[in-house]
Amino acid sequence: MRTLFAQATNAAGTNAPSNEPAPPSESPEVTDPVTEPVAEPSWISDLFDSGAIGLLLDGGFFMWPILIMAILALAVIIERWRSLKMLDTDNESLRQAVLDDLTNDRIEDAVERCNRERGPVAAILANGLRKYLVLSRLNYDPARLEEQVVKSMEGYGVHIVAALERHLPVLAIVSSVAPMLGFLGTVQGMIVAFHNIVEMDQSGGGNIIQAAASGIEVALLTTCFGLIVGIPAFIAFNYFSSVINSFVLEVEESAAELMEAVTLQLTLNEGDKSGK
Repeated sequence: MRTLFAQATNAAGTNAPSNEPAPPSESPEVTDPVTEPVAEPSWISDLFDSGAIGLLLDGGFFMWPILIMAILALAVIIERWRSLKMLDTDNESLRQAVLDDLTNDRIEDAVERCNRERGPVAAILANGLRKYLVLSRLNYDPARLEEQVVKSMEGYGVHIVAALERHLPVLAIVSSVAPMLGFLGTVQGMIVAFHNIVEMDQSGGGNIIQAAASGIEVALLTTCFGLIVGIPAFIAFNYFSSVINSFVLEVEESAAELMEAVTLQLTLNEGDKSGK
């Protein structure tokens, strides 16, 4: 009996829970994932990805010749506008003053008056008056003096018209070539777009409709830019041509009036000589 009680006591002692703290169990350390900083897009990348520069880069090779033509056309427009604006003077009062000087036989005063003024009318009148003054002092044949004055003014008028029309051929070239380059760039872009569509259809991957729409959109950029450059150049060319034509008309009218005054003065001088 004692033997059974001792065995039961030993068994209970071994199965009883121990009061000593259990050693801490080792668990794997949990570390937070490291998040790398995302680089923010700079203003340079934004400038090249959006706006006019982004569209220029998307348009392809043909956008660059169109851009060069736009710069040339803008430079010509500014230069011609400033030059022709400076020539806008009161030509009617100048012509009337010159005719009064010729009537009163004050040729030198008329020449000085024309030299002080600017513009093609003053230049052509000064040329004709100088020719008339030199030939009259050399006692040139009055019957041929008028012919020499007319030839001198016509020859000088060619140089005046050439100076007025300077750089205008650049506007004419830009107004016709820029849209053509735009159309050429569009055709090239359409060829590339349809080639990509065929490749996608054969490979069976990607959205063909989306690819076609994006390709055609990029291809049409060159046409848009070509027209944007060509239309203002065409308008400026026609405007400057009309202004120059008005100057040429004033020059021709001034030359005709000057020749009438010269003829009248020669007739009066001949009458004075015959009366004496």
